[in-house]
Amino acid sequence: MIRRLSTWGALAALCVATMLAGGGVANASGSQSTPQSRSTSAQAREMDDMRSDINTALYVVNRFWATHWSRHFTGRYYPPNIFGGYSRSGKAAPYCGYKQLTYNNAYYCPNGHYIAWDTDLMRRGYREGDAWVYDIIAHEWGHAVQATLDESLRSRAAELQADCLAGAALYGAAADGTLLFEDGDVEEIADAYQALGDRLPWTKPGDHGTPRQRIAAFNRGADHGINGCF
Repeated sequence: MIRRLSTWGALAALCVATMLAGGGVANASGSQSTPQSRSTSAQAREMDDMRSDINTALYVVNRFWATHWSRHFTGRYYPPNIFGGYSRSGKAAPYCGYKQLTYNNAYYCPNGHYIAWDTDLMRRGYREGDAWVYDIIAHEWGHAVQATLDESLRSRAAELQADCLAGAALYGAAADGTLLFEDGDVEEIADAYQALGDRLPWTKPGDHGTPRQRIAAFNRGADHGINGCF
């Protein structure tokens, strides 16, 4: 089953075509929507598209590791639990041990073996390109993989190793036929890192490496697979 990585371009083209046509959009009763209702509708479509991409990312990353685990590692594969999204205006951030997770970030929590992310973080990056959510899911999944490995296999540069594992998983899924990369998807991730800079904890160079280092690590996993990350 082929899962397409990039769908935002078609939606953007539809929005542009609507704006060029001018006027309001008629609803079923024949009346026209207001600019405010069009904005709300566009936001709803964006959230629906993002949720769809998140669900696809969860599916393909888990399937990749379940398929390839025994070829590289001993022991059983334990996929992380999925807490999912949280936000200041929605579901509260979960606790990792005795500490509540912070906003504008994404996490793997070893206490509970789960991954979670701030929905606002996802939306900010998603506006730079839908590949962003795939990278976040695959990166945090990489931390879950690290947690189950012998300590000798864990890099001191844990964040860059997780980026490498993300590249291995996503490009490995593409090789398996469960994910289809489109031109520019990796550039979307790089653009999102550059656009968000150090304004978000998930993109702070001091914590995770510079955008160039992160993309280099991602590409190493993409080019050399799992073995390239160790």
